[in-house]
Amino acid sequence: MEWIDLRSDTVTHPTPEMRAAMAAAPVGDDVFGEDPTVNRLQELAAEKVGMEAGLFVPSGTMGNLAALLTHCGRGEEAIVGAQSHILLYEAGGMSALGGIHSRQVREQPDGSLALQDLEAAIRPDDVHEPVTRLIAIESTHNRCGGVFQSPAYLRVLADFAHARGLVVHMDGARLFNAAVAQGVEARTLTAPLDSVTFCLSKGLCAPVGSVLCGSREFIARARRIRKQLGGGMRQAGVLAAAGIVALEQMIDRLAEDHIRARKLAEGLAGLPFVRLQGMPQTNMVYFDLDESVTLTVEQIEARMQERGILIHADGRRRFRLVTHYWIDDTSIERTVEAFRALLL
Repeated sequence: MEWIDLRSDTVTHPTPEMRAAMAAAPVGDDVFGEDPTVNRLQELAAEKVGMEAGLFVPSGTMGNLAALLTHCGRGEEAIVGAQSHILLYEAGGMSALGGIHSRQVREQPDGSLALQDLEAAIRPDDVHEPVTRLIAIESTHNRCGGVFQSPAYLRVLADFAHARGLVVHMDGARLFNAAVAQGVEARTLTAPLDSVTFCLSKGLCAPVGSVLCGSREFIARARRIRKQLGGGMRQAGVLAAAGIVALEQMIDRLAEDHIRARKLAEGLAGLPFVRLQGMPQTNMVYFDLDESVTLTVEQIEARMQERGILIHADGRRRFRLVTHYWIDDTSIERTVEAFRALLL
């Protein structure tokens, strides 16, 4: 069966062009800095985000953790969103492995962190309290519905942080979705920030990997952290080659995923018992089912699977559907009709 898989954009497979590039990639030992394909990917990634250097890592979680461990010392504090991926879905790595304390701030509906809340969260110079070192922002923001941060907000946030001696790291797992949705280059969003991690293996379709970017001095220190975390890879050019194709061929087409997400949301909005969490800004559709629906989310998942459609419940009555390269217009139509058959 050819599945319609809307559980996440992490389920994407490499394109034929990626597979060909992987097979032909020149390689070397990346721990020695000698893999030419990895080096090219890192340079291309840094150029895309307007920073000096990049570091290829196996996952976005490792990229975020390496950034926090590089910026922060043990016992220091990072301000993070209460619904952020770093806080909720990265296994507590910053505290478990880095001894970094988290200070949690509730996000605004658009995924931003209000400056007045950040001001209140910054620790005073008091021996009893940890030292505030970093602010982490997420864009696009998963739990807030795939929403993005504007260039203007990110500039204000960075100026605010730098004036107080803090650094700003962006969890930009879906950074290019945020850029395409706003019609700007990624570097327009990231230029004022101190570091950013973005994923190659979600909407960009590469099979593995993320890139952490920042200043040359920062990346030199992060490279040591990557080694400590077990992320030093050898002939990694076979993976980096797919990432190069992703950055060269897959960014602009993310707009197609956004259009299909809106079509999916519009189709679902026409059904009774469905309550959208707003119209999608990027490639994520969040919705709740009315309490009058008697089917459980587990039953709905199972019945959709019987129809060849894989979906993921995000709560007792909530679903998140994610569009990507392998979801076409027919997939959207079939999904809406399947929900219609279940709910009517």
